[in-house]
Amino acid sequence: MSLSIGIVGLPNVGKSTLFNALTKQAVPSENYPFCTIDPSVGVVGVPDERLYKLAEISKSVKVIPAAVEFTDIAGLVKGAADGEGLGNKFLANIRDTDAIAHVVRIFDNDKIIHVHGAVNPLDDIQVINLELIIADLQTVENRIAKIGKDVKRNDKDAVKEQILLDKIVFVLKDQKLANSILHSLTEEELKIFKGLHLLTAKPMLYVLNRQSGSKNIDDLESSSGQVHNEKYKELLTFFEETGATYVVLDAATEAELIDVEGEEKAELLQAVGIEMSGLDGLIVKGYEILGLITYFTTGETESRAWTTKVGSTAPEAGTAIHTDFKTKFIKADVVAYNDLLEMGSYAVAREKGKVRIEGKQYIVQDGDVIEFKI
Repeated sequence: MSLSIGIVGLPNVGKSTLFNALTKQAVPSENYPFCTIDPSVGVVGVPDERLYKLAEISKSVKVIPAAVEFTDIAGLVKGAADGEGLGNKFLANIRDTDAIAHVVRIFDNDKIIHVHGAVNPLDDIQVINLELIIADLQTVENRIAKIGKDVKRNDKDAVKEQILLDKIVFVLKDQKLANSILHSLTEEELKIFKGLHLLTAKPMLYVLNRQSGSKNIDDLESSSGQVHNEKYKELLTFFEETGATYVVLDAATEAELIDVEGEEKAELLQAVGIEMSGLDGLIVKGYEILGLITYFTTGETESRAWTTKVGSTAPEAGTAIHTDFKTKFIKADVVAYNDLLEMGSYAVAREKGKVRIEGKQYIVQDGDVIEFKI
């Protein structure tokens, strides 16, 4: 299952620095022969300590994490939807991804010029989002024109689509993302909605990029320990009101420390005021906004994390391993990760009745350790 997250944002916000940090910890290409990697795409392993504990239990020779692709998309500018700054090309690149990581600069540094002259994260977000909204509005209006004749002759399917398109136009003209109406759509409307391939229908993760040694708008007031910057408070209010997902990281520091491991890395991160790697948080959050969960296979040869959509049945989840698993599925032996960890071995887990036999209707849960039978 190849899943791609496009990294977008204004120029000089740290997109390329972030991408370089991500690709430095890319999954070895020999583990993913199906991926053709070019300079703007990196396949990154999803951090998951459960996988390594399973490998210890099984004494696995090889450990292979789940993976997500990150695509570096050149900086968008105001007017991109009208072709400014090669905007049409970059918008097309976004359309090919499954989700968007929207990098937002929250640091002030005179040596790194802000494209609008001053750091105002909420304004920056609105500039990028507006370009995506304008591009989507063009897509929807083109679709309305295309089905116009069918609507006039009262074609049932066209009329239903027109009603949905009108809803989307209303939302976009209100400068809201199309995904804001997802919760209100029927199954039939959702199918039409997905077929439009709208940019603002994609899950979005905001990446707030701070910088060690610079003035950051999320810096705490020394006397009270509270955030005092009004721009940051406005930003957090926006996230709360829109239900947005966000992470805070220092892309430059993460890139510098990518080759440092274990306690040494933790100490260096703490020295610059970072409790844990924001890069790992970004990867995990990106995985989550795609609506994904992880299940595992484990043995002496390898322990491996596999990706499937939330709500997948066992045969559907099995297609991540091989497409035959869906049609030839017979049953699956399943044990919860926590149970296997507690038992200490697969043999003991089976002996204690923790390994269950599940059929075609079983809904795979995050952390399941599965052996498929075909």
